[in-house]
Amino acid sequence: MNKTMGDFAIPVVILILATILIAATDADLRMSALFCIDGKWPIGDQQPWHLLYKLDRLPSFFLGFGGLGAIFLGLLHKNRQQWIRPGLFLVILLALGPGLIVNSVFKEYWGRPRPREVVQFGGTKEFLHPWQKGIAHKGRSFPSGHSSAAFYMTAPFFLLRRRKPRTAAMWMAGGLLFGTLMSVARITQGGHFLSDTLWAWGMVHLVAVTLYYLLRLDRDEVTSTAS
Repeated sequence: MNKTMGDFAIPVVILILATILIAATDADLRMSALFCIDGKWPIGDQQPWHLLYKLDRLPSFFLGFGGLGAIFLGLLHKNRQQWIRPGLFLVILLALGPGLIVNSVFKEYWGRPRPREVVQFGGTKEFLHPWQKGIAHKGRSFPSGHSSAAFYMTAPFFLLRRRKPRTAAMWMAGGLLFGTLMSVARITQGGHFLSDTLWAWGMVHLVAVTLYYLLRLDRDEVTSTAS
């Protein structure tokens, strides 16, 4: 398996196997049940989970605006043209991953009820697995928007992986940690199931890998020397 194929195949395999494992062990309901007390979700109102919920997409917006700034500087200054592709990567990833695919398409139209909405936790709706489509606009659990924005913070990994692998690994680890903490926050609040957060990571990561190769970030930028 070459590197490019591995970049796509490994996360897909992780998503499939983890989804099967979660379904087989009933982990979605079991984990959410740890935080539902008498039909309420009090742990989610405590710190640091409440703070993470309020933090929301702010870090991802800062990183996205950084990418936008890199594009403008690259267009304005010839000696900064190499910043354009990384800037495009950050902006397009934010718009497509957490933006279009997660929030505008799946959350709006997949129709999976949130934990606090299902009958197992005092709600009125039927529990659905992530592969079961519900009624559009009647359930916004799949996938997690907060988690997708948090996992977006792994984006600098793809910009640094070739030239600064150690720094890239730190960004990946930090982004995954931040995404995991945000995911725990949303589970404690009854906002999402475990599998919702898993797929939030998967969708953002696969979009990032796709853009990495489409924008040719795996190659050195060719600069013109024509006079």
